[in-house]
Amino acid sequence: MAEFKEISPNASASAKLANWFDNRFPSAGAAYRNHLSEYYAPKNFNFWYFFGSLALLVLVIQIVTGIFLVMHYKPDAAKAFESVEYIMRDVPWGWLVRYMHSTGASAFFVVVYLHMYRGLIYGSYRKPRELVWVFGCAIFLVLMAEAFMGYLLPWGQMSYWGAQVIVNLFSAIPFVGPDLALLIRGDYVVSDATLNRFFSFHVIAVPLVLLGLVAAHILALHDVGSNNPDGVEIKGPNAPRNPDGTPMDGIPFHPYYSVHDIFGVGVFLMVFTAIIFFAPELGGYFLEYNNFIPADPLKTPAHIAPVWYFTPFYSMLRAITTEMMYVLSAILVVSVGFVLLKTRAAAAIKAALLVVAFAFLWMFGAFGFTGVRLLEGIDAKFWGVLVMGGAVIILFFLPWLDKSPVKSIRYRPDWHKWVYGVFVVNFIVLAYYGVQPVTDLGTRISQAGTIFYFGFFLLMPWWSSKGTFKTVPDRITFAGH
Repeated sequence: MAEFKEISPNASASAKLANWFDNRFPSAGAAYRNHLSEYYAPKNFNFWYFFGSLALLVLVIQIVTGIFLVMHYKPDAAKAFESVEYIMRDVPWGWLVRYMHSTGASAFFVVVYLHMYRGLIYGSYRKPRELVWVFGCAIFLVLMAEAFMGYLLPWGQMSYWGAQVIVNLFSAIPFVGPDLALLIRGDYVVSDATLNRFFSFHVIAVPLVLLGLVAAHILALHDVGSNNPDGVEIKGPNAPRNPDGTPMDGIPFHPYYSVHDIFGVGVFLMVFTAIIFFAPELGGYFLEYNNFIPADPLKTPAHIAPVWYFTPFYSMLRAITTEMMYVLSAILVVSVGFVLLKTRAAAAIKAALLVVAFAFLWMFGAFGFTGVRLLEGIDAKFWGVLVMGGAVIILFFLPWLDKSPVKSIRYRPDWHKWVYGVFVVNFIVLAYYGVQPVTDLGTRISQAGTIFYFGFFLLMPWWSSKGTFKTVPDRITFAGH
């Protein structure tokens, strides 16, 4: 048992209360010091570093509004749509809570995409933060599952048919697909059983996993320290330190960055509330107009598309045709060739890559490798599902794909900035065509975008090491403001 800390009898009442609490719950004080008052962060954070705290804010908004929605929502196929209308029309301030939750879902993905992009341009996934990035990608994956399951709950036309399309994609998986789709739906079609399953996962199971990953993400970050726009380690063995051992290029997170983040929160909430009060549907991107119509299993909407934050990956799914698979096979061969010839990977890794590449080509029957064509009878949409899933999974490997000698985009060749810029534009174009009806031109553009997306990552071991790099300073660059 730890010894109690004494305090002067003349101390203020608040100091006595804090001492009383600290003596009985010292772990709370230690956590406060380790993660706030004595956690030293680089002093050159810019506006890109708002989005991590904003993601945490939106998570809290989603949990709190979700609790109030659950009080009135009924997970019953016959009453779900009516219960949402009841919340919107009859529950006091129910419309505000519902719009906060629906707008919060889109806001979550906005800040997460921007947060991930910041990590991409400043090399926040590089050593020693690989695990921080992996936890972050896992959060993104779980967040997509949470959003997808929550999207079904209003039981509108787009909710119903969107779930029907997405769940049916699982049936394309060889051997286990039909049984897996049946397990997810709980029935042969999207029905009351599906609604109850998705409600249980959306409200209980997935949020618990999400909260655990967020905690792991923050703890892993604070164990190795935050990155900064210069990519300079302020806590490294050669980093300058003050006489008390604290980093000279760092400042305590609290109160400096906690106050700094309040400004970002204020700006975010102004935009957030403006959307809620004036444009909660945002032209049909945040809330599709078809979702204000009750689900009708006998009437299919003219055009089915997921919510905007899924559309880049949905666009890749629709872009996959048989001829497109031959193109992707060629990209795989080129990528493996570059890895084998241009990198210093271990011989075992190179051999494994070679075996996997040739096994894939042999089974697909590409380039004359007819083999036994094990995959010939597989539904064509399986390849689309594989590409769509691969577009997310490949993010996990980013720390090992980037071979640049520097972390930050500031000290990379100027043409690297153009590569990252084209990547962002390409991602937005894919998102746009993911919500549009299928056309020949749209399909071709989506195919080109898919090729660039995967080429960006698969060829990164080669292009990220090319060019003339600038000298990274020994200490972070900082100008007071």
